[in-house]
Amino acid sequence: MFRSGFAAVVGRPNAGKSTLLNAVMGTKVAITSDRPQTTRRTIRGIVNRPEGQLILVDTPGMHRPRTLLGERLNDEVKDTWGNVDSIALCIPANESIGPGDRFIASAIAQLPKKNLYAIVTKIDTVNPDQLATQLMAVAELGTSLEIDWTAIIPVSAVRNEQVDILVRELINGLPEGPTLFPDDSSADEPAEIFVAELIREAALRGVQDELPHSIAVVVEEITPREGRPADRPMSDIHANIFVERDSQKAIVIGKKGSRLRTVGTEARAEIEKYLGVAVYLDLRVKVAKDWQRDPKQLRRLGF
Repeated sequence: MFRSGFAAVVGRPNAGKSTLLNAVMGTKVAITSDRPQTTRRTIRGIVNRPEGQLILVDTPGMHRPRTLLGERLNDEVKDTWGNVDSIALCIPANESIGPGDRFIASAIAQLPKKNLYAIVTKIDTVNPDQLATQLMAVAELGTSLEIDWTAIIPVSAVRNEQVDILVRELINGLPEGPTLFPDDSSADEPAEIFVAELIREAALRGVQDELPHSIAVVVEEITPREGRPADRPMSDIHANIFVERDSQKAIVIGKKGSRLRTVGTEARAEIEKYLGVAVYLDLRVKVAKDWQRDPKQLRRLGF
């Protein structure tokens, strides 16, 4: 009996969704940050096991939108809910269940014919008594909303605790069916998209609180360097970092370009691991005024 299908990982910002996806995949397929709303797109990780193929869908964190970008991200999450077999709600072990958790739980409770899982994340940050209290709170949340959780699973993505159990439970909840992607697939996105994300991840480190939401990255081209020896290939990558104001541009560039050089160095190291070749990375910082609220600029930036 072979099973295949889709499971969406949902939750409020900073619930540990992307870190969990990376742990399940055993490699980096989603960028992570301690900044809320880091994930801005639906990411599909393809998990192949002898008993089934699980397409795990990481979604942006549901939040109260303040911009057109925020509205579109929330809409993307809701669209994903209708096209999956199962939904796994991530709730951190180290934070009390709040209005955001209840809002998402009540929304998925209305969806027909879905397996609903509760994943208690970040269990490495609490002691056993605190974990027991949170597991009881999650169970009570389900009861209050008339959700019959398919399973409540505590995990630590950082320590890789119970991640295999989670995968097994999710596969068991999928319908019988053939593989949906080739057996050697692990993700289904163009290289340019993930390279742009790696650059944005580097740009998010060490910046001021109001800046992360204003940063977007577009990779213009990735081209093999001509004339390189066959055993030492190199790729040339040209990318633009967009912000909303000139003052933000100055922050990203830093004094005499110091901050931008750091971003380039950190991003290049991750990109080289991802592509498996040496990389020349050319970064430019540009201003796209109030792009989070401008429909035309959102389309231009891929949202």
